[in-house]
Amino acid sequence: MTADTQPKKKSIIGKLTIIIVAISIIILLYLVSPFLLGNGTPKYSNIEDHYKYGSIGGEEANGIPYWIWKVLPEMFPDKLPGEGYTSLGFIQEPGHDLPIGFAQSKMLFNQVGQNCATCHAGSLRDTPDSPRKIITTMPSNTVNLGAYIQFLSDVAIDKRFTADYMMPEIEALGANLNPLEKLVYRFFVIPQTRDGLITLRSNFAFLDRQSAYGPGRVDTFTNYKTRLFGVAPEDIPPEELNGIADFPSVWQQKPREGMQLHWDGNNTSVNERNNSAALALVTEETINFDAIHRVADWLWELPSPAYPYEINSELAATGQPIFENNCASCHAFDGVKVGTVIPIEAIATDPGRLDSYTQEFLEKQKTLFEGISYRGEDQQFRHFTKTNGYATMPLDGVWLRSPYLHNGSVPTLKDLLETPENRPQEFYRGYDVYDPENVGFVSDVAQEDGKQYFKLDTTLPGNNNSGHLYGTELSNSDKTALIEYLKTL
Repeated sequence: MTADTQPKKKSIIGKLTIIIVAISIIILLYLVSPFLLGNGTPKYSNIEDHYKYGSIGGEEANGIPYWIWKVLPEMFPDKLPGEGYTSLGFIQEPGHDLPIGFAQSKMLFNQVGQNCATCHAGSLRDTPDSPRKIITTMPSNTVNLGAYIQFLSDVAIDKRFTADYMMPEIEALGANLNPLEKLVYRFFVIPQTRDGLITLRSNFAFLDRQSAYGPGRVDTFTNYKTRLFGVAPEDIPPEELNGIADFPSVWQQKPREGMQLHWDGNNTSVNERNNSAALALVTEETINFDAIHRVADWLWELPSPAYPYEINSELAATGQPIFENNCASCHAFDGVKVGTVIPIEAIATDPGRLDSYTQEFLEKQKTLFEGISYRGEDQQFRHFTKTNGYATMPLDGVWLRSPYLHNGSVPTLKDLLETPENRPQEFYRGYDVYDPENVGFVSDVAQEDGKQYFKLDTTLPGNNNSGHLYGTELSNSDKTALIEYLKTL
């Protein structure tokens, strides 16, 4: 080696050292920025905007870097049923960057996560040509959460999920990353995100053994077993799969305190129910109690949306005593059985959701939030219990809760008052045009403008439309009057 080459070698080594140190510093800042910088989350003065777009802590727990989240539909359109995230049923409001139910927080890089509105905000059209009305706090009738999880799982193992493919696409979207940020994206953010999505794919591998969720439904607790308690998806017994249930409405929570909540009535505390639901998106360490309680305070006495179509007041008056004599004991706020559990032998609806929540899971669940308090109150789960049936619920805003039964297997109230063999055995979910006559969403439309809707087959596990025979013996005229009265609730 000559004397001339030694300084050159030292110079190259020195530059490489500087680059490595710089990258290491940026990566370190990326990892610790939530602690050094705080959670740079947009604040919304309007409560509905906070509900739709505010963070509840999901970005730190399961967030996807903003530019990766934005570029995925552009890079992998072959893995989506249509164009962009709206093809999965997410609602995009004009003037907003993210769909309803998504929030972003600035740590060192913006991260995208999800919030309560993912499952509890929906849309309605009066006719196919009518503009969509967005109704917060109703069940998310169009969102196909299972398909979104499947999309993220599929892109994670695609050979194009590399910096060489992704960085030019991110820059083409208009990302204004400085040179150091580009280095970190290339060598850390993209590989780390891919690893995270591969873990998500592994945790949700049980989806391959289940009936598909379709729009407006989710398997509430199976993913808790894999994500929170380390159960291997292949080790989940078949009888615990297909615990698929509809997203519920979340308005008017105050009178529900003390009732047996969740579809199977496994908890009597609204606060615990809220924290349990949040764990689908956050962790015990990242949960933003302030954000969640702001929503909870708003929902506490928020009334259900009024039925927006014409009501035959005379017919509704005829239906009121029919409701009081046949339904009120279980479904009026002052009913003697409201908020209690009807044994599965009596209600006879699909047992999947009930069987998925086991005593073993309950014992593990009791350890969650141990030692964590908020405003001086212990947050550890203490009110969960294993039941043997499904809970009766008040019917406020029942017109917006279509499809019906806990698993959403009956499309309209008219169908619910028929015996199971006369209920639709197949119908389509995710279409948001309303059917005022039968009370529910139109369910016989397979596709519209190229968009395919989800066909629910009631013969598949978790989808059974049997049971709840109450009211099926009424005369046709009484059924019609009862339905008219239910519109007023």
